[in-house]
Amino acid sequence: MNKTMSLMFASLALSSSVSVAALVTPNPPALNAKGYVLMDYQSGAIIVGGNQNAALAPASLTKLMTAYVVGKEIENGRTSWDSQVSVSENAWSVKFPDSSKMFIKPGDNVTVADLLRGLIVQSGNDAAVALAEHVAGTESGFVALMNQWAANLGMNSTQFINAHGLDGQGIHTTPHDMAILMRKIIEDVPEVYKIYSEKRFVWADIKQYNRNRLLWDNSLDVDGGKTGYTSEAGYSLVSSATQGQMRLISVVMGAPSTQTRVEASRQLLNYGFRFYETDQLAVADESEATIRVWKGENANLDVGFDHDVFATYLRGNSRGVAKQTEIYAPLIAPVKQGDIIGNVTWSVGNDEIASEPLIAMSNVEQGSIFKRAWDTVVLWFKSMFSDAKGLWES
Repeated sequence: MNKTMSLMFASLALSSSVSVAALVTPNPPALNAKGYVLMDYQSGAIIVGGNQNAALAPASLTKLMTAYVVGKEIENGRTSWDSQVSVSENAWSVKFPDSSKMFIKPGDNVTVADLLRGLIVQSGNDAAVALAEHVAGTESGFVALMNQWAANLGMNSTQFINAHGLDGQGIHTTPHDMAILMRKIIEDVPEVYKIYSEKRFVWADIKQYNRNRLLWDNSLDVDGGKTGYTSEAGYSLVSSATQGQMRLISVVMGAPSTQTRVEASRQLLNYGFRFYETDQLAVADESEATIRVWKGENANLDVGFDHDVFATYLRGNSRGVAKQTEIYAPLIAPVKQGDIIGNVTWSVGNDEIASEPLIAMSNVEQGSIFKRAWDTVVLWFKSMFSDAKGLWES
C-alpha cells in the first residue's frame, strides 16, 4: 500500500443508537415566476430551486449590488456615511420619468447615508447614479466595479450595465446569483443591510414607503429585501427572514404581479422554516483532531477548520447525522498553518450534507537530523505492515 495513501481513521455517528427514520416531506411550492430559489444563509444550501440558473433581467435588484459596492467602499475608508455628494445633471430625478426615484436635484448636497436610504427604501434610480458617480467618478466606472465584485463573489452568470437596473442590452443575472449577493450583503456589510428593514424614508418632503410588503407581514420575521420591476423583467423580490437561529433568503424573479411575487416569497420562506433546519457542525479555529506528524520538531498537530461549518437538512434528521474524517497520511514536516491535510464529511443516511477540508492549525518545522533519520527508519518498518488498521496516525 502506498505510504501517501488517504487513510480513513474515524467514522462516528453522533447518535449511534438511533436509526434515521424515513421522513415524508411535501413537495416544494409550485410558483408562478420565471425563476426562484430558496437558500439557507448559514450553510449556503439550496433548499428549493426553479430555473435558478436562468438568465433574467434584474431590474432594481441591480441596486443590491450598487449598495454592496458602496458598503465596501465605506468599509475600506474611501468614503463614509457622512460624506457629502454633490448631485450632478446626470443624476437628476427628471431624467428618470415614470420610474422610481428619490427626487434629488442638481446642486443638492446629500450624504452617502441619505443616498443609500433613497437607493434602498425608495429604490431611487437617481440615488443610484449619484452614488455611482461619487464612488467612481462616472457611472460606467462604477459599473466596472459592480462586475468585478460580481466575479469575486462567484456570481458567474451576472452582468450589469448600469447602477439602477433599467433594461438594456446585455444586462442579466440569475436567481441563484441574487441569493449569493444577498447573503454577502448580510455577511459583509451588515450596517448597509440594516437599511433594508426601514419601512419609509422622507426626502424633499415626500414620504415614500419600502416596496417590500413582507416587512409588514406579521407571520414572518422578514428584516430585509429588495423589489424590482421593468416590463422586460416582470416583478421580482429578494427577501431574507429569520426564525430562531435560522435565516433564509428567498429570490423570486419574473412574477406577473406585485401580489404574486409577495405570495411566492412567503410560500418559499414558510416551506423552508417548516420542513428544514440548520445546525452548526464545527466551530472555526477549534481543534477537530490531533494527528501525528513525522520528521518534525513536534510530533503532534491540531487540525480544524478556518470557518464555522453549517449544514441544512430535513427537520427531524439531526439525531442521525454521522461524521467521517479522512487524513492524508503519513504527514511529513514541514507543515504550514493552513495546509490542507484531510477532509471531514457529514451525512444523514446515504445523503452527504456537508464536506469541508481539514487544515493545520499551526506550523510544524522540520526536526533535527537525528529526528528525521529516526522517523525515516520507523516509517520504513511501518510500511512493511501497512495493512494494519490505524498504522499511520499512531
